[in-house]
Amino acid sequence: MVITVCVPSEQDVEALEVPAELLVWDGTGPPPDGIEQVEFLLAPYMGATFATESLTAMPALKVVQLLSAGVEPWLAKVPPGVTLCNGRGVHGSSTAELAVAGLLSLVRGLPRYARQQAEGQWQERRGGDLDGARVLLLGAGDINQRVAGALRALGADCVFVARTARDGVHGVDELPGLLPSARAVVLALPHTPETHQLVDAGFLAALPDGAVLVNVARGTIVDTAALLAELRAGRLSAFLDVTDPEPLPADHPLWGLPNVVITPHVGGGTTGWRERGMRLVAEQIRRYVSGQPLVNVITGDY
Repeated sequence: MVITVCVPSEQDVEALEVPAELLVWDGTGPPPDGIEQVEFLLAPYMGATFATESLTAMPALKVVQLLSAGVEPWLAKVPPGVTLCNGRGVHGSSTAELAVAGLLSLVRGLPRYARQQAEGQWQERRGGDLDGARVLLLGAGDINQRVAGALRALGADCVFVARTARDGVHGVDELPGLLPSARAVVLALPHTPETHQLVDAGFLAALPDGAVLVNVARGTIVDTAALLAELRAGRLSAFLDVTDPEPLPADHPLWGLPNVVITPHVGGGTTGWRERGMRLVAEQIRRYVSGQPLVNVITGDY
């Protein structure tokens, strides 16, 4: 069985060795010949998504494969009967690395030492540590599982929180009882109507003095105005790989705060992500061709 797979670039053609005919189209401009035979679509990464009308040019479409963990722009676009799969695992290790690095940088006061270095000051200050500290991990997926592995090696008490409680995972409704004892909170969960500004003024006020907020998920999960108020008061610190708004305007007050570390949404932006992504795509195509279940299928409420 040979199927037709649509990929967004010639670079993808060169990277994939699969039992399929590969057709190049990124969803812009006129559809190429043969588009009506496409059963499997590899979506463009970190760029314009296919318009709904572009997807309708593929009447045989059965699978849309993303290279991102987030699927929000696609939920309303994918036609009924088409399976949507995300890129879980492609960016998990690199995003977890950044989350841990950002958390440790604030716990150990590295931004302060960087400022001292720029001024030529040798001034020792006592920092914190994570040994015995409670870290709340909001989101129990691939990224936070990896974060927990690293932090537990440092002696942290990692507590998972997700939409619904299950074995080893607390429900979001339990947050009021968990936040007051948290040394840090790591956000690695999808943006949905339920998680929109989940981290609001009440959430932040429940954290103890000196707590660290780490966001490697979506900026819109955090109420920026509420976070800004806590940061200006000096009560909390934050590592933000994502912000609301994003990109963060050059004159935004978050930039100038000494207790904030900001990176420009680079959690998944490492040299190895593409190779991992192509391995996932190739495996998914082989599964589809052989009739095996696909992985990373998005179902229900995401």
